[in-house]
Amino acid sequence: MMIRLSLIALALSGTAALAAPQHAQTAPVAVASAVATPAVAAPAVAALPSRLQLRPEINLGRDLVTFGDLIPGLAGEAAATAAFRAPALGETGTIQVARIVEAARAAGIVRDASEIQSQGFAQVVVTRSARRITAMDLEAAVKTGLQERFGVDARIFALAIDGGAPSVAVEPELTGDVAVIDLSFDARSRRLQARLMVPGSTAMRLKPLRISGQLVETMEVVVPKRLIARGETLGKDDVTVERRPRDGQGSEIINDSRAAIDKVARRALLAGVPLRAGDVQREEIVGKGDLVTIVYEAPGLLITLRGRANEAGAMGDVVSVTNPQSKRVLQGRVSGPGRVSVQPSAVGRIASAQ
Repeated sequence: MMIRLSLIALALSGTAALAAPQHAQTAPVAVASAVATPAVAAPAVAALPSRLQLRPEINLGRDLVTFGDLIPGLAGEAAATAAFRAPALGETGTIQVARIVEAARAAGIVRDASEIQSQGFAQVVVTRSARRITAMDLEAAVKTGLQERFGVDARIFALAIDGGAPSVAVEPELTGDVAVIDLSFDARSRRLQARLMVPGSTAMRLKPLRISGQLVETMEVVVPKRLIARGETLGKDDVTVERRPRDGQGSEIINDSRAAIDKVARRALLAGVPLRAGDVQREEIVGKGDLVTIVYEAPGLLITLRGRANEAGAMGDVVSVTNPQSKRVLQGRVSGPGRVSVQPSAVGRIASAQ
């Protein structure tokens, strides 16, 4: 059934207007306007429920708010009658209850204001559904255009849009990729200008999207996905690899996740902040001052004695240990929790250390 424009449109508004976007508070939704024709009759009141209840919130994908959107339970021509214009794509507005009642009476939906109940709220919030175009969508479209039109492989670059990525909303039913209509590119400065749109979008056809920006070289960096506490061991699900602008990153940036996984955070690590080599360390399994087992093992020979570690160490680190009784100091490699192994050449020193 085609949406019938309300007779109240003529009575209350001479021209159509769109709702202003929601900022500090929601803006009023405009009354829909149309040219009434004598052939269109008002809905029959007798066929409607005796008590009507307004919805406090409405989400819709079209540009007109009907009485059926506002009042559940309406059917037929009464439900299809258009009363107000919806906000712009992706925006939110409000309709005062008093205006809805006035419009419903003028359109013949109700005879008396008491027939509509609002449960005490003074306005109805209307949100227009939309698909938001992100900076990633724009960057992907520009990179595709650069490859197709200029043969530029932009995979190692990021697009820095002048003034930041604009806020763009299109019709929610459109799922196609953003396409480049016009594109200019200066290979020397890596500056570009582009005009983009989503195929089939009336909103973008009426107001094309134009951007300018520059390609910046990027590098892979490892970033935490969440806040990592000091002393916490990083797992494979705690980090991810992202591409970030190369400028300003420094030489100590970790660009391989294997260099971070199973390492211990030396300080609190913030989510999304690139990791540096000094941010993590291998997990220490021997602590400074710990009692350890000093082990010498060779074919047919195993010597063990107790010692105290003079320094902390992770698996594979070379540390010094002391026999508390003889005060002899040995160098060994951490081979397990509380365990330090010495090389065969140290057998004489082990004997004297005992």
